[in-house]
Amino acid sequence: MKTRSVLGRPARIAAVLTAALGLAVAAAPLTGTAQAHEAATGTLSFSGDPGEYTTGGQSATYTAGAVQQFDVQGATDGNSVFTSVVTNEGKRWTLHLAAPDGQKLTEGTTYTGALRWPYAQPQDPELAFGEDARQCDTSTGSFTVSHIAFGPYGYVREIDATFEQYCNGATVPARGELHAQMPEPPAELTLGMTLDSAGKVNSQTGQITVGGSVTCNKPAQVAVSGNVDQVQKKATAIGYYETTVACTPGAPVPWTVSFASIEPGTAFRSGAATLRGAAKADDRDYPATVNTGQQTTQVTLDKA
Repeated sequence: MKTRSVLGRPARIAAVLTAALGLAVAAAPLTGTAQAHEAATGTLSFSGDPGEYTTGGQSATYTAGAVQQFDVQGATDGNSVFTSVVTNEGKRWTLHLAAPDGQKLTEGTTYTGALRWPYAQPQDPELAFGEDARQCDTSTGSFTVSHIAFGPYGYVREIDATFEQYCNGATVPARGELHAQMPEPPAELTLGMTLDSAGKVNSQTGQITVGGSVTCNKPAQVAVSGNVDQVQKKATAIGYYETTVACTPGAPVPWTVSFASIEPGTAFRSGAATLRGAAKADDRDYPATVNTGQQTTQVTLDKA
């Protein structure tokens, strides 16, 4: 036996749209790691005693701007920092520093008993240093974060740290220092959207054209979606739409969509209808999706 919804049709339409688009969240950070950024200034230096595996018993200093790459990125929760340096010879050195799970890297803290993944347990800090061709299978060590400053979503503004790593059970360590300052954090994405109060209807096909505009503070690919419903004497015409808008800052970017009713035996007519919509976009600089939330307006459909 089929059951009938206890919601009225307009209320059911709004509820379905809200659930489908996930409009309750204005800015939902994604999980994982913030976008990597090139350091404005910085050095990664290290040395190893004779017989130390990762360094080959050598010392080196790499400076941001004088190598192919000097990237620094942080976890969205501030738990870890990952540095990648590609030398002019094409060698890639990496340094991973992480506090125990659920903790944020804290200035003035020395983390002892640091292990590599997957051997580190949730209560252990993590340390992994090496060159792509000379990574440890296992290691122990410690590191000190003498200074660290975060921006939005784990963006690392500044970091000064030292570390000591014993590779594969060795008794001689590799020692090193990381100093980096990043460019000013990019602005977080903001979105705005308006819905037009006037639309068009083709009296022969029943197809309507509605629209609005979106605004943004930096370039973004904005997904716009929603629906129109028009309560008529004997039925309700309902249509859904979605489109993508290439938003650029400076002025509202208009959009229009055309569609017909999906309800069998119905067609849109001239007159009043309800237009609903929302816009969302991924922030190109941060692991976040920004959502305007659902908007609703009464739209007058005039004959095309």
